[in-house]
Amino acid sequence: MTAFADLRLSEPVLEALRDIGYEKPSPIQEQGIPPMLEGRDVIGQAQTGSGKTAAFGVPIIEYVDPSDSDTQALVLTPTRELCIQVTQAIRGFGARKGVEVVATFGGAPIREQISRLRSGAHVVVGTVGRVLDLIDRGALQLSSCRFVVLDEADEMLDLGFLDDVEKILRRTPSSRQTALFSATMAPPIRKLADNFLYEPEHVKVKSDTLTVDSVEQFFLEVASKDKPEQLAEVIAAERPRQAIVFCRTKIGTDRLYRLLKDRGNNVRALHGDLSQGQRDGVMLAFKGGRVPILVATDVAARGLDISTVTHVVNYDVPRSPDTYVHRIGRTGRAGATGRAITFVEPKQGREREAIEEHVGIPMTPWAKGATTPTGDRHAAASRAAAAGEDAPAPVAAEAPDVVADEQPVAVDEQPAVADEQAPAVAVADAPEPADQAEEPRRRAKPRRGRKPQIHHGADEPGTRIVLVPGTADGVAVRDVVEAITSTTGLDGEAVRDVSVLEHLALATVPASGVADTVEAINAAGGRVRAEVLLPA
Repeated sequence: MTAFADLRLSEPVLEALRDIGYEKPSPIQEQGIPPMLEGRDVIGQAQTGSGKTAAFGVPIIEYVDPSDSDTQALVLTPTRELCIQVTQAIRGFGARKGVEVVATFGGAPIREQISRLRSGAHVVVGTVGRVLDLIDRGALQLSSCRFVVLDEADEMLDLGFLDDVEKILRRTPSSRQTALFSATMAPPIRKLADNFLYEPEHVKVKSDTLTVDSVEQFFLEVASKDKPEQLAEVIAAERPRQAIVFCRTKIGTDRLYRLLKDRGNNVRALHGDLSQGQRDGVMLAFKGGRVPILVATDVAARGLDISTVTHVVNYDVPRSPDTYVHRIGRTGRAGATGRAITFVEPKQGREREAIEEHVGIPMTPWAKGATTPTGDRHAAASRAAAAGEDAPAPVAAEAPDVVADEQPVAVDEQPAVADEQAPAVAVADAPEPADQAEEPRRRAKPRRGRKPQIHHGADEPGTRIVLVPGTADGVAVRDVVEAITSTTGLDGEAVRDVSVLEHLALATVPASGVADTVEAINAAGGRVRAEVLLPA
């Protein structure tokens, strides 16, 4: 069995991988890392969830020289969610080498990102539009960039970004090493690879490697008019901890969302007509576990990494087998298991057969009451959550997106804890949620030995703070609150909207003192580190 040490990685990188819980390489990592370390161009064909971020992120860290302040590597992503996810992952890989990784994406104040770049960025991870804007402004210099990665190239094609990608590639040295990752290889992507990659090594991970072992796949034949009632029956029978219900259209997504909500379900909708702020609010509520059901179009099928998703329901049969693989890849992640249930109308038998042929196994007919050990475990987790008990801890996955909307927490309901070592990251100019309902907040009781309390008005503008690590390292809401209040002098009422995700946590603190707050938390020592990360 291959281990990361067998890939001839340096000791600092191996230590960093051990720190974040990576034990053995996935197939895409095992096949992709060696040719990249040899300096070869690579085309990696793998679905989301295959571990491709480490497949290119680890070679980047091995390649970068921390003593050289120039930008040496560029990773292009189609969305800001994926941009932030990749940034957090590469930072983890480079934690033992002191590699500076900067995220650049649209919707955030560009002046702050320019400032970060001027301070030195060994690796830049960015969305296509923002990277091109920074190049045109002269803020991003790529003359020393010798490693370029195109991540999720097929989504860049879907979003119409390939022309801009070509403009960016032409601004980089012709001697660069280039890696292109894509779930599918449409003709325009092949043409892009032919034009900009030199004798690339092709690495392909079959879909059954990604889905069959970790996701139980079912189908349910149902007439179109009966789908809503059937969905209610499936949800009641499966009792998912968290589920994503996929629809083909935005109109269908909204219609199903309203129907489920009118029936008393805690549900949110996600589709392309939502503003970025609205999408952020939906994503953080879902990531934070406050929303068990997400109804979505395929906009959610890429770059969404939430290990607590136990079920995927294909309310509408996807348009292609590749889309099916992307959808069900939202569950069964990072070593966990999941269940995928596809609604098939009587006339869609051939589409189901095409999917089964693509993934290499037949779907099992779904029947009410036909539970499996996986189903029993998910049901137990749901019952525990409903009872207010601790659900089974999620398995650590690659770092998640950072988003900017969440539900408030009554902070003095959280008991005191001793861990104050969470690194803090300032998030400036993050929008406050527009549709967030205010919940009562009580003042935290002063604790002996704490600095004098600084009381801020509830209406004072707030700034988001991102702290790492998160639940994967045992951090809870109470840890975040205690880390802030015990080191800064802020009282509990001033710390608002706390949410803890798998690899990071977020909270709102008074904007007038955010710099002092971050400095005080970082001064606690240990693993503490502060930096600016701007969500759109």
